Amino acid sequence: MSKEPMAETEFFRQRRLLLGAAAATVLPFAGVSCSRQQPDEAKVLQVGGLPVTCNLTLPIACTAKAAALKAGDSSQRTRFEYNKYSGWPEIKESLMTGRIQAAYMLAPLVMDLTTKNIPLKIVSLGHRSGAVIMVRSDSDYQHFKQLAGKRIAIPSRFAVDFLFLRKMLAQEGMSPSDLEIVEMPPPDMPAALYANAVDAYCTGEPFGAAAQRAGYARPLRMTRDEWRNYICCVLTVREELIQQEPQVVQDLVNHVMAAGNWLDQSPANREKAVTIAAGRSFFNQDPNIIKFVMENPTDRVTYGDMRMIREEFDELMQLSVAAGTLKAPVPFAQYVDERFSQSAQPIAITV
Repeated sequence: MSKEPMAETEFFRQRRLLLGAAAATVLPFAGVSCSRQQPDEAKVLQVGGLPVTCNLTLPIACTAKAAALKAGDSSQRTRFEYNKYSGWPEIKESLMTGRIQAAYMLAPLVMDLTTKNIPLKIVSLGHRSGAVIMVRSDSDYQHFKQLAGKRIAIPSRFAVDFLFLRKMLAQEGMSPSDLEIVEMPPPDMPAALYANAVDAYCTGEPFGAAAQRAGYARPLRMTRDEWRNYICCVLTVREELIQQEPQVVQDLVNHVMAAGNWLDQSPANREKAVTIAAGRSFFNQDPNIIKFVMENPTDRVTYGDMRMIREEFDELMQLSVAAGTLKAPVPFAQYVDERFSQSAQPIAITV
């Protein structure tokens, strides 16, 4: 897969303009904590995530936990603090070095890291579906096959977005050599498309909706139409945390899974989630863009089904082997610890 630096000049000029506009998405504050620790709390668990709606359960879980602590309704006193990252390479490095103990990660990337003896385990899903292939509104592209020979941006070759592209290629009788694929942080993609630095991009929301609402892009395909209920972003923790504080891991999983159920219970809950996630402590984005993702259509990304299904992980693993991002099959037990999701307890989400 080619990976070429983006052209300077016009692209970066347009990017600066867009990031300053309301339609722009977020500024990267990788690894910087955005909330303050309360003096009566003994511990804070830093949890990394990207400002994408695939990670939306994390801000809700953090907020719900803080509310429970404030109300005196939680016996487990560790607070969860959201750390925002702009790209997967940065979040991977922080998790590898132990700077953070927990994060939302790409499932194939976790598989790969465990083959390099990085002590990680997936303990919960984060969402289902939620990716789009975006093209310019003024382009002639109506069918995926028209992208032959074009430059397509993806977040990472370990992202399921890459596997989604490969599925579409196979479906259309095309090969990977028919596309020029470049890796790019999701927040940079809308500006890159606007500046014609790429012909299309495939990533999680709200970076498709940001360009769509701004009026210069439209979805060519959504995963909800082509690969319904696929899994991608997963809650991952270092094994030291599991060994030393399993009750904290269980509490985090309880809150993430409860946040997922809560998000899919009603439109009113999603309205609240939009307000929470758009805040400076979390995604720091235009709430209208997140709201657009939640409503157009309502199953553009879903959260209620957090089942850890082995066959789904196996499919991702086999697709990653075929794509060359994994060198060999990885045993399920090497990268997944199902105990916490299987023992999850219902948590009242009060936000």
